[in-house]
Amino acid sequence: MSSQLDNIISAYKTLAKIPSVAGGKLNNVGRKITATWSVRNLDKGKNTKYVSSYLLDDSLSVVAENDFGIDVSNELLSAVSPRETFKALIREEKNGKDAKKQYLEVWSKNTLAHSVDLTALDIHGDVYADGEFGCLDWSHDETSLVYVAEKKLPKSEPYIKRKSDDKPKTDGSGETAPKKGEEFRYRQEWGEQLVGKHLSVIVVCKLPTETFTVLQGLPESWCPGQVRFSPDGSDVVGVAWETEPRRLGLIFCTNRPSWIFSLSLEGNMRKLSADGLAVRSPRYSPLGDLVWLQRQAGGPHHACHQLVTIKKGSTEVTTIIDIVQTEVTIEGGQKFYGLYGQSLPSKCFSADGARIIFSTPQKTEVRSYAVHIGTGKIVDISNKSAPGSTSILDVKSDVILAACSNLTTPGQIYIAKLPAANSEANIKWVRVSNPSEVPASVVGSTVEYLDLEHSDSKDTIKSFNAIYFAPKAEGKKLPLIVWPHGGPHTNFVNAFMLEPALFNMLGFAIVLINYRGSTGAGDASLKCLLKTIGDYDVKDCKLATDEVVRSRPIDSKKVALTGGSHGGFLVTHLSGQYPDTYSAVVTRNPVTDVATMFNSTDIADWCAVEAGYEFTEQGPVSEEELVAMRRCSPLVHVHKVRAPTALMLGSVDKRVPHYQGLEYARRLKANGVATRIYMYDDNHSLSSLPAEMDNLINGAQWIMQHLQL
Repeated sequence: MSSQLDNIISAYKTLAKIPSVAGGKLNNVGRKITATWSVRNLDKGKNTKYVSSYLLDDSLSVVAENDFGIDVSNELLSAVSPRETFKALIREEKNGKDAKKQYLEVWSKNTLAHSVDLTALDIHGDVYADGEFGCLDWSHDETSLVYVAEKKLPKSEPYIKRKSDDKPKTDGSGETAPKKGEEFRYRQEWGEQLVGKHLSVIVVCKLPTETFTVLQGLPESWCPGQVRFSPDGSDVVGVAWETEPRRLGLIFCTNRPSWIFSLSLEGNMRKLSADGLAVRSPRYSPLGDLVWLQRQAGGPHHACHQLVTIKKGSTEVTTIIDIVQTEVTIEGGQKFYGLYGQSLPSKCFSADGARIIFSTPQKTEVRSYAVHIGTGKIVDISNKSAPGSTSILDVKSDVILAACSNLTTPGQIYIAKLPAANSEANIKWVRVSNPSEVPASVVGSTVEYLDLEHSDSKDTIKSFNAIYFAPKAEGKKLPLIVWPHGGPHTNFVNAFMLEPALFNMLGFAIVLINYRGSTGAGDASLKCLLKTIGDYDVKDCKLATDEVVRSRPIDSKKVALTGGSHGGFLVTHLSGQYPDTYSAVVTRNPVTDVATMFNSTDIADWCAVEAGYEFTEQGPVSEEELVAMRRCSPLVHVHKVRAPTALMLGSVDKRVPHYQGLEYARRLKANGVATRIYMYDDNHSLSSLPAEMDNLINGAQWIMQHLQL
């Protein structure tokens, strides 16, 4: 094994030991913190989740903390009851290689008050614990729980099956005879990372009697999620997504037709949001007002949102924060570029219900804000003592819990008291957790925000931003990693990430590019990329490359590309359009041909919308659309590529099927380009620990080898 490979492996192992903040809750009137952490467990081949707890005094200083973390890796969901009498858990335990069981546990302090085998109960399938549908919520009187699970299907069997004579059931179970000929009927799932989820149901458990009820009353084509009790417990509210005429992939996609609904426990349903919208994240205030996020359905997979409310006793929806096209000026003269967070904190209100606390990407950071519901006044409450990103985790009794990090500092838990109305800018943050040890080269690195513009362009939107992250040059020129994000409608922020830290430890400078179309810079900037993919975004990446090479200590002969998904689309474009600029490429699950992806991805609408067309599967197939999709694809330029290229592909990727990479690689090889393919039994993100470890180490080695470092 080469010393170079030894260095890469050693750097990865060092960074893998650094935990990240996975969540946090406040209880005991904001005087106790339960923080959830996630750390890579290389020997187990998966992440370990654990909790640590901290007790605070009146000044929010830590007076005690638990000595050791407690492993909670098999807890899918948890919720503490309103008066903190109980804690409910959905726990999953594996029995053998494939078999698993799910349990509902309810703890009363140190006593297990209830434990129900949900698998044996057999009234529904698996409980949903993902970020789109998943929920576990208590009624205000602490007697009931609500969650979402897979709908139980009737049993089926072949038309011809040898068995004993049919006899009527007399056991009173109410089970019907299995349906014949239904066992191979196709049932569409919700796509990437939501495999096995077809149709959900709402389940209410009444704890005193351990009675479970699957609520009825929603249209058959609706799939509910994000459900919680109304303040009086007589209804639940949630989000329901339309499943007809088909399910398009949901994860990372906030554009799916959906409704906020109210459903009584007796099955009476009301739509609370209007038609033609995509909605999410309903939350009740202490006053009984309901708020949520919404945008127009269709269009780009993610975009700027409105924050809206229905006052208690009213049916009128009013806007608190509107969609921001470019920027608006908020309190203190600061710029606000709109709301792009995909959810509100589970608890997000001030004690009096007059303000909402939320976080959202803003150009190169995640910023946190308090908004006055009555006036729409927005105040930045981000942690100024820890530059970088501030993400709200929980709010209780005007105490706010947040995770703060930047590219040189791993995520840590901070706490603050929400100041009185109109004094929010004076907020004082206090660090709770102890920082993890980070390699000195990372800690001492440069982090700069770059505001870039095409000065000679006639485009309506000409500017974009990037983050430059580099170790100390110490009189020498650095190799450069050019890294556009995926999406395309997401963004890079100044927050700790393992991969940039890994390249940093190996001596690379990195430019993380938020090209036009990224979130956090106004809805007009985001939507200007529609019909211009393969053009605006590629030009932005080249301009960022040129600017960094010109103005920073960079070796122009040692510039490499890395990126996945739409980032893969961009790095394969760049290596084809600018073959003299880039010397090595590593790409994960890249989009290489939008036209052929259209018929196999879980988000066919992405292909049409990004190419500049309204998505429809009605009527004849449009040759014009297919040609436009092909023309904006990297495959058009593959014959010009010279840079050695490694492709990291997921065999079960439903978003960008792996054949996209295979087709591109075949053409590279035919043209004599050094090419290597790695195939992982993983989905689009390649985030399972074995896949992450292998592709990061092999990717870094590929770049270092071909840059001759």
